[in-house]
Amino acid sequence: MRFLEILLPIFLAIYFFWPLIRRKRVPAINILPTFTIVLLINHYSIEGWRWQMIPLYAITIFTFLVTLPNFLKKKGEEDDSPRPGWLQTLSLALLLGIAVALPTLLPVPAIPRPGGPLSVGTTSFELVDDSRQELYSGKSEPRRFMIQIWYPANPGPDDQIAPWMESAEIFAPALSGFIRMPAWFLDHLAYAKTSSYLNPTPNSANAPYPVILFSHGWRGFREQNTFQMQELASHGYVVVSIQHTYGAILTVFPDGSQAPNNPSALPSGVPEDEYDAAARTLAAQWAGDIGYTLDTLTRWNEDDPGGRFTSLLDLERVGTLGHSTGGGAIIQFCASDPRCKAGLAMDAFMTPVSEAALNKGVTQPFLFLFSQTWADDIGSKNNRLFDQFYANLTGNTPVITILGTNHYDFSDLPALSPLAPQLGLKGPINGPRVQEIINTYTLDFFNQEFQGIESELLDNPNEKYPEMRYEQR
Repeated sequence: MRFLEILLPIFLAIYFFWPLIRRKRVPAINILPTFTIVLLINHYSIEGWRWQMIPLYAITIFTFLVTLPNFLKKKGEEDDSPRPGWLQTLSLALLLGIAVALPTLLPVPAIPRPGGPLSVGTTSFELVDDSRQELYSGKSEPRRFMIQIWYPANPGPDDQIAPWMESAEIFAPALSGFIRMPAWFLDHLAYAKTSSYLNPTPNSANAPYPVILFSHGWRGFREQNTFQMQELASHGYVVVSIQHTYGAILTVFPDGSQAPNNPSALPSGVPEDEYDAAARTLAAQWAGDIGYTLDTLTRWNEDDPGGRFTSLLDLERVGTLGHSTGGGAIIQFCASDPRCKAGLAMDAFMTPVSEAALNKGVTQPFLFLFSQTWADDIGSKNNRLFDQFYANLTGNTPVITILGTNHYDFSDLPALSPLAPQLGLKGPINGPRVQEIINTYTLDFFNQEFQGIESELLDNPNEKYPEMRYEQR
């Protein structure tokens, strides 16, 4: 709950339960219902209202109206209103508890602050690749998609904090559908903020910076790993997250047009060979998005029309980062494009990876992180394909499982609710702890490959992180 949302039930509780401490309410206590109305008005204007708070709003307004006559009594007049007994007090406590439970269980998500020394900026662009056709729109048109960039920044006093997601009023209903809830269920995501500034001037003091290209999972979105993007940028990386149109849960373009997820791109209920062929076509399209993004960054680094990214990027140090289907896409990209110098795949979905890549492997250093849910499914097709692929790798390619995690622990989604485990959005491990682990290992890997800082974590167990299981394959 946000600050003013927390104050409301605290002051109501003091007013309700004061008679249990002292029989008579003193003037300072009698004024609390009016004070909560003032808090409510400020909450509405500063933080913004949300449906989860409606029961608490109702209790606040009802309490104010009921107590208003006593508040308006002249000084010296006795407050002759009946005092609540134990049964009434218990009922009030239960009612207030229920009212507080809703906004507590469905909070405005808090994206953790990055731990690096640099401020972070973020900005978004639409890219159009005229050399490739869109495969999933049903129209003859070029491939177009969105990217979001996080970068070291020098924010000014007028720069605003960026929201967690752009066009949340459009995107939140789609995300609600993803977790099988009504369209309005996540409307409060419009209030979620990051620690990044919107469109600030880059910090070029230590430029050029290594570049990390991120690919989300099937029905994912470009902001889904903001905790990881901000952490990398705060330590001197430029991170570019690609929203794969028609594979993402929903894409909203600057002109207001929308491209929803196209289920036929990964069709269900079809023969296995047909599904595999569709998955590989999808991964090839996503790898094309990664390649075109890198082409665009190369042009901008030489001469950015907006002046923001010129000479900011070190394109000799390009890494890739992917989750699920995005993990398969970065493997596919790195297997065919030597501009990729390193990769980190989280719960890599291997079905989309081509036979050529499975049988040849990749030559770049890679770190493979797995959730326990995926790693322990020993007989799964994904594990069989990964073993086939892993046998063809050379060099430093550690495989590590994070115990107590499931597939979505690699994203921001567990922040949606303390009930995330019951919603299937995380494992039993503490949420902030798993994000700390992921950020630490991500930074250690890319710092080792691009900064020359040898890691003590990647090859052997470390007592600081007993949750990490180092796999032998």
